[in-house]
Amino acid sequence: MALLGLGAFVAWHGITGGREADYEHWHSQEHMLERVGIPGFLRGRRYVTTTEGPRYLVLYETTDISVLTSPAYLERLNNPTPWTREIMPAVQGMNRTLCRVTASFGCGIGHAALTVRFSPQQGREATLENWLRTELEQLAGSPGLVAAHLIRADEAASRAPTKEKQLRAQPDEVADWALLVEGYDTVAVRRTWDGSLSPPALEAHGARSRAIGDFYLLAHLVTRQDLSNSAAGPVPGGNC
Repeated sequence: MALLGLGAFVAWHGITGGREADYEHWHSQEHMLERVGIPGFLRGRRYVTTTEGPRYLVLYETTDISVLTSPAYLERLNNPTPWTREIMPAVQGMNRTLCRVTASFGCGIGHAALTVRFSPQQGREATLENWLRTELEQLAGSPGLVAAHLIRADEAASRAPTKEKQLRAQPDEVADWALLVEGYDTVAVRRTWDGSLSPPALEAHGARSRAIGDFYLLAHLVTRQDLSNSAAGPVPGGNC
């Protein structure tokens, strides 16, 4: 199983023009370290788009979805740091989704990623999920690819109000189902959106129309092990 746990936080969002460097410095030197330090968080990643979609993709892997509603996590969400309070108003178009990992295949992490956001047709959920399980397992072993995952939102958990949400200029959106395909070959990753995971293919197997595909490159990754290997622990604004 390529994802480390059974829970996942995934977010797609933009940033006010000119604040990209500020955001990336904060996210790498404080925010990811803080999040991965919460019990049950296992790994955090930030990607940057290669197309016209949301600039950033953020993914956290957790032992299970209960971690994403745990007192330790909610305490951080409701007590944002001064640096977080400075950055959050610049975050734009946030889609923040707390998910259960439904299927995960492959080994390791690829530097290139495709995400697909979509919803199932009513009554065809099981058919779509079964087809995707088979398709993703095959993709994870294909040339140029290393892993493929299906995650599904817990909408109630995703929409729970927090003080950190209040800092953002617009209300958060929530995805329904999402796919993540990872690879070492950007062409192979892109090919999945034009081929087996294209909107027509998804719709033929039970997805609604208007699936959204976006492409990303990995920018920074932090694991819980990285923090435990540091004698001093995570230091916001410094080395972990």
